[in-house]
Amino acid sequence: MTTNPASSGHITQPACPTGYLTAPHAPLDHIFEMRFTSTPRGARLARRLAAHRLDAWGIPYGADAHDAIVLIVAELTANAVRHGHVPGRDFRLRLRVTAHSRTARIEVTDARAERLPPRPDALRSPDADDSGGRGLLLVAGLADRWGWHPRLDGPGKTVWAEVSAVTGRPGQDPPAEPQPDGP
Repeated sequence: MTTNPASSGHITQPACPTGYLTAPHAPLDHIFEMRFTSTPRGARLARRLAAHRLDAWGIPYGADAHDAIVLIVAELTANAVRHGHVPGRDFRLRLRVTAHSRTARIEVTDARAERLPPRPDALRSPDADDSGGRGLLLVAGLADRWGWHPRLDGPGKTVWAEVSAVTGRPGQDPPAEPQPDGP
């Protein structure tokens, strides 16, 4: 899905907080948030930085959860560029992995309020001759939950999706931890 940047050279990225403690001795939650230019290049950069962050947070390249999350980021950021572009306005990516629930939440916010995606329950399969309309079906197939809401801090909307980083599908138990061999 996504190439490991360690194998193709060194990537630098802007400094930003990678997480915070919610309580003493609590597991670490990770948050990555950045604005990107509303261009195909900005969408590619968002996908690559999200892939790198997930790997650094313990969701490695090649893992099913990593690939699903990166594909969702790619689709939502491409949609923000294609359908949410307003000249001179960026889109924002927010990626959060919550340690206690092992859930990843992807949020992509753009500045266009009049072009809204369908609600999850109104999503339809496109006709065979339609040239688009498959991206949100892909998101719906990969995510445990998804939706959208009006942007809270200005005009536009936020499209979000949640993925269980451990099980990959709702309702499954996480894999059992390997037990060390006896004495």
